[in-house]
Amino acid sequence: MSAADLLPYAEYIGAAAAVLTSASFLPQVWKTVKTRHADDFSWGWLSAFGAGVAMWAGYGVVLGAPSIIINNILVAACVVVMGWVKFSAHKR
Repeated sequence: MSAADLLPYAEYIGAAAAVLTSASFLPQVWKTVKTRHADDFSWGWLSAFGAGVAMWAGYGVVLGAPSIIINNILVAACVVVMGWVKFSAHKR
């Protein structure tokens, strides 16, 4: 089987990868929200990671790849939540 034979399955492979990578990030987001503690995440990391996932989403738009778009929008939302927890904790 050649790579060209697998092309029709590319979106399914991408969707499976997206589910796995996003699911692996969710426990950290949940812990951050639950403990209201985000000091372990630097603003630099949150900014760079958030920009990176936004760019991946844009790349998905250019390719017309729903799995890339949806996954990265969801991960970007998680980064926003973590940033909000970090910001809110420092306001107190």
